[in-house]
Parts: sequence; C-alpha cells; structure tokens
Amino acid sequence: MKTNLVGVGGFGSVYKGILDASGTIIAGKVLSLLRLGAFRSFLVECEALRNIRHRNRVKVLTICSSVDCHGNDFKTLVYEFMVNGRLEEWLHPTATEDEVHQNQRNLYLFQRLDIAIDVAGVLEFLHYHCKTQIIHCELKPSIVLLDSKMIGHLGDFGIAISYLGSNHNSSTTYSNTIGLRGTIGYAEYGMGNEVSTHGDIYSYGILLVEMFTGKRPTDEIFSGTLNLHSFVKTTLFQGVAEITDPNIFQEMKEETTRGQVNNITRRNKTQECLVSIFQIRVACSAEQPEIRMNMRDVVAELNLMRKNFLKRGTNRGNRRINGP
Repeated sequence: MKTNLVGVGGFGSVYKGILDASGTIIAGKVLSLLRLGAFRSFLVECEALRNIRHRNRVKVLTICSSVDCHGNDFKTLVYEFMVNGRLEEWLHPTATEDEVHQNQRNLYLFQRLDIAIDVAGVLEFLHYHCKTQIIHCELKPSIVLLDSKMIGHLGDFGIAISYLGSNHNSSTTYSNTIGLRGTIGYAEYGMGNEVSTHGDIYSYGILLVEMFTGKRPTDEIFSGTLNLHSFVKTTLFQGVAEITDPNIFQEMKEETTRGQVNNITRRNKTQECLVSIFQIRVACSAEQPEIRMNMRDVVAELNLMRKNFLKRGTNRGNRRINGP
C-alpha cells in the first residue's frame, strides 16, 4: 500500500510492515525485477549481508525469494525497521501538511559527530576487517538509517563490490563492469573503468561535510568550478561559522539561555571541533587518491575528537535519544 511506502531506490521500493508471527515492525525492500540490474543487485546485497557482521550495519531479518500471485518472480529483503528514519530527512527536513505543527527535526553537533563515527566504523570494517574486502560504492545520507537512540546504521549494499583476495590495501582497484556506480555528487568514479576504497573515502568526505554544513553536493550554489570540496577548503579558515549549518548552534543557544554553559567557552569549543571535522573532510577528498586519509585514521581522529570535546557527559544513553 502507498500509505506504507517509506522510500524508493534505484532497484526497488521500501515498505513498512509487520511480521504476523511476532508483531515485529520491519522494512521490506521489494525489488523491481523489470529494472535493469535489479536481480544482480539482489544477489550482490545478499552476498554482502552474508559477509558483514557489524553493529552499525542495518540488520537483515530474512530474505524472500518466491513468485507473486501472477507467477512473476518476487524478491524481498526484510530489515529491522529504523524508527528515526533516514539521515537525509534530518539534514534536510521538509514540512508536510501533517507536520506543520510539529517541531522541526534538528541534529545537534554531538549527535552528528556520533553518527559520523558510526558510519566511519562500518566503512573501516568493510575495508579492513571483512573476510572479503568490500567497497560500498553508494554512500549518501539517504542510506544512513537511525534507530530509536539515534545510532547510525549503514544500508543498501546493492552495488557493493567484494574482493576475494586477502590483500586489504586501500589502493586496490577493481574493474567496473556495470557502468555508473554511486550517485552524482557523492561518487568520484562515475563512469570510470575502476573503483577503489579511495572512492568510498571520497564519498565519506562528501557525507561528512553535508552533515555539518547542511548543504547537498548538488546545491544550486555549487556551479562552475565551485563544489562542496572547494567551498569548504577555501572558506574553512576565514570563519567556520559561515559554512556551518546554523541549526548546530541552536543547542548552544538553548544551553546558554538555561545558564548551563558559558557562551564564549561553548562557542570556542564548538568552533574548534568543527574546524577539526572539516579538516578531516578535506583530507578525505584530496585530488590524489593515494594521499587521502584512510578509514582507519578517520575513525581514530573522530574518536579522539569525541574524547576531547565531549567531556560534558554526552553519550548514547541520553543525548543521542530523540523522537522520530
């Protein structure tokens, strides 16, 4: 039913449903098998999910491969339902008629940092700790899903590439046999003949800066030679507040109003944290792929940043919890 439709992707649609036996709320990804590449995407995702066991990967509950009432092939991936939806909906909220009187969704600085660490951790696992190294190839806010505690989970492995060798070197490249991989604005390799872990790192950098600027890489302000990378790089040291999503500072204003923190101290710490984040973003998207920061170093830097700047008691048990 359309009322249960929660999203539409390149190879299918996602519906909210309930498993009769247990009453568990699920998200079912129904493949549109008439679309070119949909069946291969189903096989690729099944294989990837079989090899990936990570707490920040969207949990698959079961897989259905059967025929529908018309005798046509029917294939569905059944996932755990993420009650807080997609990261994209938090970064770019849109007010519908039903939501006009609801509070606008907002992610505070430390929530964004935690989610960034969640996603980086999955990518590090894919690149270095899987039995078969995996390149995700499709990193973007719409496939980062948030659970009831605002913990980030990475989904949609439909165009991922598994490397069957034992070499986990981030410079390893792979032949691209199905053309375009990734979404315009987020993917570096486009229609090229090779993909690599460097491409995932580039996409992560785009995701990171979108999370903290609130701007999409396809925003209309990015035309000609100006893109999200050059926008951040050229304005970073001129004033980080100028490129930061203004919603991030809302938390600081609220705490200052309640007298919980000193405004100047809080603002300085916030700006230091943001400068460090944007520096990581720039390092992830260097023009020469081989000198980009790898995901091990990204995870280490973000966790160190969290330790240094989140000494005010922020944790998954309280600050991260938020309503849908």
